[in-house]
Amino acid sequence: MDYKHQSVRDLVAAKRRGDREEARRITTGVTRRYDVGQATGDEIIELGQADVRVPFEAGE
Repeated sequence: MDYKHQSVRDLVAAKRRGDREEARRITTGVTRRYDVGQATGDEIIELGQADVRVPFEAGE
């Protein structure tokens, strides 16, 4: 699937590497940016959808 936002592409890459810490950092960062009006609702929705759709691979 093609994702519009770089943060979402970064989250997907982190999950595919099994990097839970990086995935958590990305999710927290986007949420904080949304809370202060620097991220759009579209980005939050896309991030949530990718988080649900993409499983963590073996890693860590």
